[in-house]
Amino acid sequence: MERVNNSYGLKVHPMRDELYAELHSRPFQVLKSPARASYLAVLSNAEQKNQDFKHFCFLYETNGLTPPKEDGVCIEVEIGNLKIRREKHIEFISYTFSELTVNLEKDPFTDNAFRYLPDNWLPALPGTVIAAFHIVVEDARNQIDPDLSIAKSLFENMRLIGSRPQNGDAQVWTSFQVHSDGCGRFLIYNKNMSDSQLGRMVQRIVEIETYRLMALLSLSLARKYSTKLALMDEKLADTTGRLAESKEKLDESALLRELIDMAAWVEAARARTTFRFSATMAYQELVMTRLSELKEDEVSGHLTMTEFMTRRLEPAVRTCKTTGEHLENLSRRIDRVSDMMRTRVEMSIESQNQEVLSSMDRRSEIQLAMQHTVEGLSVAAISYYSVGLIKFLIEALYDKGIQFDKSLVIGITVPLVIAGVWFATRKIHKRFLRLAEEKANSK
Repeated sequence: MERVNNSYGLKVHPMRDELYAELHSRPFQVLKSPARASYLAVLSNAEQKNQDFKHFCFLYETNGLTPPKEDGVCIEVEIGNLKIRREKHIEFISYTFSELTVNLEKDPFTDNAFRYLPDNWLPALPGTVIAAFHIVVEDARNQIDPDLSIAKSLFENMRLIGSRPQNGDAQVWTSFQVHSDGCGRFLIYNKNMSDSQLGRMVQRIVEIETYRLMALLSLSLARKYSTKLALMDEKLADTTGRLAESKEKLDESALLRELIDMAAWVEAARARTTFRFSATMAYQELVMTRLSELKEDEVSGHLTMTEFMTRRLEPAVRTCKTTGEHLENLSRRIDRVSDMMRTRVEMSIESQNQEVLSSMDRRSEIQLAMQHTVEGLSVAAISYYSVGLIKFLIEALYDKGIQFDKSLVIGITVPLVIAGVWFATRKIHKRFLRLAEEKANSK
């Protein structure tokens, strides 16, 4: 439906405003250094997303605020010293909790933004958490490079991954592991970035970590089906070998049942994995795109995030891709063997039909010979009874006084009757044959 909503009287597409709004639905945050934030990504189905919105509105109600009437792609609200940003994605809902005023005297990861939330609000979140981590941003614009020992102590002495994104304007440290509080950690030193640049960089880091975990969701499926696919390959190869090499008569019905069972298993596996494997490819592409946007430089002696992802994430993604391709390939092979099996069965049926037709031809020939014999006997029988009737007529005429040679007349009628009966029988036979041919031609 077209509508006019501008000063020029132009007919505007009804979705134009939605298309414009989509480009601005998730604006980048503006972060000031120093900053403290905690992040959650919660896997949710459609029903859980509705429940999550009601759960989110509870934060408004408990603080005397008016909750939004409708759910949105991105909602931001400030409650006390906490800024909450809720984003709705296709498979998950994300929350970013940022402190408005940072207390530098407190432990940056232990005293995180979660402490501002009501008791039992986090445990009551609908869905399951796939990503949870804290982000600490320190202002290092007027300081020398941070001490590495301090960074290690904040990450519980785990092996660190560090880089200098944005051509050295910042320094990022992480372990890509879960710490004692059940969350991951990112430590960012702002060396020479504006608030807007810092907000965009932090958003990219958040997306990298979230999409990395989402991409790996299908790895367990790939490992589960890889072993079964190997067994299915062997089973299909055995079935194909029996078809190709066996010279004895095979139980074709049993072989078809085996192929149907294999095809059913493969299609069920494809139904369970296709979406997940496709999502993995999409998430991996997003991760690599966000990494390239970081423009990382190396911190001496440490892997960058790009190097870590390339080394650890890509093999896992290739495993999922290979398993998906294996399923597709196995499905096509089963289809080809099934076609070959059906062709074999059809040929066998055609051979049986040919034998049946040959047998019917032989029976038809016998029936035709018998029919000719019966026709001859029928002519004799009809002629015999006809001559008997004529004899009664001749005798009746003779008894009435008509003088003629009775034996001669009877003898003359015999060949005439036989000839007439034979002629009438042949004429009837030809008429039926002509009717049969006309009926066959009309088809």
